[in-house]
Amino acid sequence: MPLLAIRDLLADWSLTPDGDPRQGSGSIVVPVTTAEGVPAALKVGAAGERPGHEHLALQRWGGRGAVRLLRADPGRRALLLERLEPEDLSERWDVEACEIVASRYADLHVPPMPQLRSQATLLRRQADELARDAHGVPVPRRLVEQTLALVRDLVADPPVAVVHGDLHYGHLLRGRRDGERTGEHDEGAWLAIDPDPVNGDPHSELEPMLRERFDEYAAPWAAGSVRDGIRRRFHTLVDAAGLDEDRARDWVVVRSVLSAHRERADRDRVTARITVAKAVQD
Repeated sequence: MPLLAIRDLLADWSLTPDGDPRQGSGSIVVPVTTAEGVPAALKVGAAGERPGHEHLALQRWGGRGAVRLLRADPGRRALLLERLEPEDLSERWDVEACEIVASRYADLHVPPMPQLRSQATLLRRQADELARDAHGVPVPRRLVEQTLALVRDLVADPPVAVVHGDLHYGHLLRGRRDGERTGEHDEGAWLAIDPDPVNGDPHSELEPMLRERFDEYAAPWAAGSVRDGIRRRFHTLVDAAGLDEDRARDWVVVRSVLSAHRERADRDRVTARITVAKAVQD
């Protein structure tokens, strides 16, 4: 926990703690009030973490479809953000949640930014690592070969937009703007947080929504099989966002298999990723 950094930032930015800190993955978020009395959230990355590009994307979005950035110090891995409500989409019906997430894509998929990393470069590196480990990775050989072939095709196309990179149920929060909570059914009520932005292909955004809340596919209340549930979410996202189904499917396969490779020490996660990759194709 970067306690010294937080203490210094509170003093340097004239912030007053205003609630219990929340520990996230690689960061801590402290509710604060600014010197002007504005509720905000101070997000500080863990010591040792390299500064990311989150602030660049948030600055470019300017609060449209995403949390508003108030101030940033990349060198100290610090962001001052507008304060959002804690409600996310984790308790929403998954199909409804998919529709809400898909409604954010158009706002977030702005033209590429020269300061951001290239999705194609990252994809090539990950594919090279997969090819190196192909004989030992616990993924069916046909899926490995298919993924490597798809990567060659996908990286041939230039980036067309900034993509969030990890947009799922827990990364959309309700917001307050001008002191008023937005309406229950207002799409603008939901604002993206925690981007891992790159210049790339909007069709790559779907996979997190298919892998998260995976256990619900087999829950007693689930409608149909696991395959049915995965495909229902996939088609909801594609239709609501107006994406090309074939290209979106290719990206789901690629991201699922590459994720299975990275998480190969966790058998349950590998099984889940392979299940998603197969379900969107069967």
